[in-house]
Amino acid sequence: MPEVQQSQQSGEMTQRFITFVMMQAQQIALCLGQIPHPQSGKPEPNLEAAKIFIDQLEMIREKTRNNLGIEETNILTHVLADLQLAYVRALKDGVNSPEAIEEPAETIASSEPTPAAPEPTAAEEENRKRFSKSYGS
Repeated sequence: MPEVQQSQQSGEMTQRFITFVMMQAQQIALCLGQIPHPQSGKPEPNLEAAKIFIDQLEMIREKTRNNLGIEETNILTHVLADLQLAYVRALKDGVNSPEAIEEPAETIASSEPTPAAPEPTAAEEENRKRFSKSYGS
């Protein structure tokens, strides 16, 4: 009898975990501007908040490594990969940049390229390596 009860509790915990991951994913989608804001009805992207939520899901994945079931692991891995890709796309599209909001798309496309930034010093390059976040894992 305890085996059946353990199995039921395990199933409930799996469902709760999946619900938790999906709720986080929905919050991230809202922050990425993929879902309209409930009050304004318009997308209101906030990439900084999206990055924080994505980093939290990444932390949960690392802290629960080898402690999740196959279904939980698959859902967390796929949701995280999709959200990381959406975040990178939003960064490339300049979703939060004031220029993207103020200037029409034609103006951005036709503007002259900006001059290249100066080469980073060895210390700056080392700092960048040490403190950068990669979503390619």
